[in-house]
Amino acid sequence: MTAATPPHLPRARLIAVGGGKGGVGKTFLSANLAHTLVSAGYKVVAVDTDIEGPNLHTWLGVNSPRTSLADFVSGRENKVEALLQETPYSGLGLLAATHGDLAAAQPNAARRAELLSALRELPCDFVFVDCGAGAHPATIDYFLVGDEGLLVLHPEPTSVENTYTFIRAAFYRRMQLAMRKHDVRECVREAMDQRNDRGIRSPLDLLRAVEEMDPEEGQRFSKTMQAFRPRVIVNEVASTEDIKLGFSVRSVCRKYFGIEVDYAGYVNRDQAVRTAVLKRKPLAEVHPGSDAAVYLQRIAGKLAEAASKAGPSR
Repeated sequence: MTAATPPHLPRARLIAVGGGKGGVGKTFLSANLAHTLVSAGYKVVAVDTDIEGPNLHTWLGVNSPRTSLADFVSGRENKVEALLQETPYSGLGLLAATHGDLAAAQPNAARRAELLSALRELPCDFVFVDCGAGAHPATIDYFLVGDEGLLVLHPEPTSVENTYTFIRAAFYRRMQLAMRKHDVRECVREAMDQRNDRGIRSPLDLLRAVEEMDPEEGQRFSKTMQAFRPRVIVNEVASTEDIKLGFSVRSVCRKYFGIEVDYAGYVNRDQAVRTAVLKRKPLAEVHPGSDAAVYLQRIAGKLAEAASKAGPSR
């Protein structure tokens, strides 16, 4: 990416960052990709939706956020824009997630829809939505609404396993929302149970079942299936085999799920990352020439390129 000021986008582009497992680096990626795009001249807002374990503000150098997503959840504030606050970096706003009510941490479905609609209307180019870990319905909804869905994983078996679980959960949720007829939606719901009586074990099995039930819905299912295209990022790679993991995930999803997954890139394991978080600053502020910072620039460049190609009709 160059430092030249880019043309501003006609509408905020939502980038949802999720992960099937905690501790894989979702918040690190959210904060640092947001900062990288700001450094390239874009206006960006970073949103922390992980009310149970928020720390996006820490990565962005905001010690005590004065407002929070929790204020929106509780109804104390209905205007999302009023909850935004400045960070030490010009052009980078923050919607933190501190001070949540642990009895009702996440907004209900209707409130989530209001939030996501408001985020699209923010006067900026990109909105990074840092999702919580796992496949909670609220997390899946946040992930699915993005113009880009980035799925972060570690090169370790537990993370890979949970990544596949997350992809399946997100896929079935997307299909359930897309189907119009009750019996087909019910079929999708049953398919979420891998031991279902229908014998549906994969998204491809589900596609065939829907096509047999209702050819028209089958066409809609196939079209929606093709549009579902998350991007994976492998974080903290330490070997060539780790780098290849993204290609392996893409291959498995295509062969066994019938789902196309893009490999957005990887970030290597770098001591500079730990130094940055201890200083509560983005990596490029502390070690701009580090390998990890360079890889982050490459991924941010891909996001900017996709945004420029998408045009105003997103």
